Amino acid sequence: MDNERRARIARTVEGFSLPKYTEIPDVGLFLEQTVKYVNSYLSALPGASITGSMVGNYVKMGLVANPVKKQYDRERIAYIFFIAVVKLVLSLEQIKLFMGLQRRTYPAEVAYGYFREELKNVLDVVFGLKDKLDAVGSDRVTDEKDMLRTTIITVAHKIYLDRFFESVAGESSSAEGM
Repeated sequence: MDNERRARIARTVEGFSLPKYTEIPDVGLFLEQTVKYVNSYLSALPGASITGSMVGNYVKMGLVANPVKKQYDRERIAYIFFIAVVKLVLSLEQIKLFMGLQRRTYPAEVAYGYFREELKNVLDVVFGLKDKLDAVGSDRVTDEKDMLRTTIITVAHKIYLDRFFESVAGESSSAEGM
């Protein structure tokens, strides 16, 4: 792959970061506000967007707790971010199992923090913005943290491939239009 294409693809995730847990609104957002908020952060990740009906299904499946007075708080929104990203490579049933493990192991704030840091960490390496993965969280490796890293590595490679094929398709259509 030429360096120009590689740089163009890398720029699509440069500066990408999800909000810290404490930066996620805790005032309670209605469904459409929640969808708009989450999608505004995920626009750099092809396929990671959500819809109101998707969120409704996540609630029905027990992946996200029922909203209180039709409003989604910080913890619910953090889970929605996680689901929106990992649904790129995991089935909803696998996500449910994964989240069950997480809930038994880490509080939501800690789990989201690991997820947020690891996503940025892995995307930067896969897209060539840095050379090696950083350690995330404590040095203690758990099955849950290992699964998280493996899942996010898979997500990052999927996103990279999507961006690569978008780039190639764009170049092909530009060449055909000449």
